[in-house]
Amino acid sequence: MSATGDSYIDSAKKNKKAGFLLKDKWWNILDNWKVGVVPLPLFILAGALIGVNCLYGHLSSSIVVMVATLAFFGFACGEFGKRLPYLGKIGAAAICATFIPSALVYYGWLPQDVVKSTTEFYKSTDILYLYICCIIVGSVMSMNRTTLIRGFFRIVFPMVCGEIVGMIVGVGVGYLLGMTPFQTFFFLVLPMMAGGVGEGAIPLSIGYATIMHMDQGVALGKVLPIVMLGGLCAVVMGGCLNQLGKRYPHLTGNGELMSDKHDDVGKSLTSELSGKVDVIAMASGALLAVLLYMVGMLIQRYTSLPAPVGMLFVAVLLKVANAISPRMQEGSQVVYKFFQSAVTYPILFAVGVAITPWHDLVSAFTLSNLIVIISTVGATTLTGALVGRKLGMHPIDVAVISCCQSGQGGTGAVAILSAADRMSLMPFAQIAIRVGGALNVALSLLVLSNFIL
Repeated sequence: MSATGDSYIDSAKKNKKAGFLLKDKWWNILDNWKVGVVPLPLFILAGALIGVNCLYGHLSSSIVVMVATLAFFGFACGEFGKRLPYLGKIGAAAICATFIPSALVYYGWLPQDVVKSTTEFYKSTDILYLYICCIIVGSVMSMNRTTLIRGFFRIVFPMVCGEIVGMIVGVGVGYLLGMTPFQTFFFLVLPMMAGGVGEGAIPLSIGYATIMHMDQGVALGKVLPIVMLGGLCAVVMGGCLNQLGKRYPHLTGNGELMSDKHDDVGKSLTSELSGKVDVIAMASGALLAVLLYMVGMLIQRYTSLPAPVGMLFVAVLLKVANAISPRMQEGSQVVYKFFQSAVTYPILFAVGVAITPWHDLVSAFTLSNLIVIISTVGATTLTGALVGRKLGMHPIDVAVISCCQSGQGGTGAVAILSAADRMSLMPFAQIAIRVGGALNVALSLLVLSNFIL
């Protein structure tokens, strides 16, 4: 073979090798360079496509476009929060994913097309409830059956003790700051523990308007900022608890309320659900979550029990009765992990844009309000942890549940558990927020109407 032929073959080999290296580098970027869970090249492409659509005023609110839009902005805000020094370790990602978009909307720095499309999508689809039902059912099906039974009975006592102590401490601190106990309890402490906006602040404002003969809009304007500020404080507290658990591992179960090391049933179930799952099992798990939420809606129609709580009780009953096969439980677990890792920050971004008024949040940032709120959340959390430890539970995980008692409803539970890195506690968080909040509102309005005014 001639020298020219040899050089041609060598050149071809070098080009082929260079092509392989270039391909490997590209694949490495796709697999390892990410913003949240989105590969960097796809993140850049999503931003460019959103920009082009906004430039021509054609950003659709359809689910296809919104998946890309919410993923782009949600993971951008979350990634920014994660990278903040110090704050990134105490829940800043969840806070930034919720409150940065709220501020951007208020100051007009977010394109109006994005605001309009996101708000329409969020309010027309109830996407939050799809998220919550998949998280709740998936986490219930992923839990150890015996631990679940023991946990549901044991968590009630720390919750009640935490609420009582938190209310007493909050009112006491408010009194020391010159506030009346009436003002502190009904307009600061109670709104935080009312169960969020839809199930808490709005019913509370209606009750205040009726009993105190005031305009509901005025009552809601006083209550709503406190709900959001209390939720913000609880998110930060959840992040701090997560760091405390990393520093003192013996105080936490990393998402488990009680140790199951002596539980043979739990061990066999865990190993059984550790294999690969097929697409059909995953689809069955997702459908199970949706159908159970529809059952919860029927329960709400006839009992006024919030649909997520009704669904939660049914899911627990099915789990306890071993009515769901291990394969379908594994499918539910995969769905849960998908929503936890891929949907949390996009959902929080939509919440920040659609239903989180920045000016209301800022108006609540007075020194006295902050001191009362921090004292209340801190006392509730600490009491829950101490009581939970006395009952043989992991104190930090119980403290996270107690934190959720001050959360902003379902969105607050998502943000708090995300900051605490304990999304598996969602079933207990729903009990703390929904049931605890409803009881707080009902009993307090009953006392207000019959014994105070």
